[in-house]
Amino acid sequence: MDQQQAPRFFIHGPSPFARLIVFSTLSLALMASDSKSSYLHQVRQLLVTAIHPLHFVAFSPFKLANDVQSYFVAQQSLKNEIEVLKKKNLYQGVQLQSLAMFKNENDNLRTLLETSKAGAHSSQLAEIMYTGRDPFTHKVIVNLGAKNKILAGQAVVDSAGVIGQVTRVFTYTSEVTLLTDKDLLIPVQVERNTLRAIVFGNGRNNSVNLPYLPANVDIKKGDKLVTSGIDGIYPPGLAVAIVESVNTNVRSPFAQIVAIPAAGTQNHRQVLILTRDTNNLVAKDIEKVLGADAQNPLNKKEKVSRRNHGPT
Repeated sequence: MDQQQAPRFFIHGPSPFARLIVFSTLSLALMASDSKSSYLHQVRQLLVTAIHPLHFVAFSPFKLANDVQSYFVAQQSLKNEIEVLKKKNLYQGVQLQSLAMFKNENDNLRTLLETSKAGAHSSQLAEIMYTGRDPFTHKVIVNLGAKNKILAGQAVVDSAGVIGQVTRVFTYTSEVTLLTDKDLLIPVQVERNTLRAIVFGNGRNNSVNLPYLPANVDIKKGDKLVTSGIDGIYPPGLAVAIVESVNTNVRSPFAQIVAIPAAGTQNHRQVLILTRDTNNLVAKDIEKVLGADAQNPLNKKEKVSRRNHGPT
């Protein structure tokens, strides 16, 4: 009985070492031929083009991760930059507002200085610190007091006209009652026809009244009221108010006249406090005149003649 041969399930080809020799030789031959001639260049280009989709798919996850990371980094960077720009814009906005405020104060100070130079009365520059604590009165507190030789009764004005009067003096501050306060009154006259009247503050809003004037009084809307100077407190000619309305009633013999103050404390903080001692100014003018006469040689000869011959 013939011995049966076992079936061969795996067909063994050349040995691994033989394969290595064959493929190494083939690679060296291809490299040598490619270095001398470029006939494999087209083949290489075709292979690169063929495997490009595989290359793109293989690197897509890395590219996606890199893009996502760059997106979030860019978003955070933009957010931080926006926050910095917002803060910078806010800071510059505050500085711009302060600059505008300082410009307005500077312009107001220049106007006040020009007003002080043009006026016949000496004055002191004061600044409003805060309004009065009583809501039913119209008063402000300024930063000058008894230490600055401020006296009760001095007139307070700004570049537009009369603001009020000093009514109470403390050591370092003073209380100024505004023109619109119900307890303040100022003698005025109409600039158009020099008609005299008295202005009363109503204490309710930013307006003043001219009571006790007859219904046929010669006052019109738009007339300018100025200080008459007869009270000895306010110099004559300072703007006080502009007539807003003139109403008459058949049941009343008096006209209802309402005016709006020409000046106010709503726009500026700087005011001028005028001195009441006008006699000193007059005395200084007299001294100047007497001094000029004393230096005149004709007056000296006249004095010598009077001493020698006595008064004529």
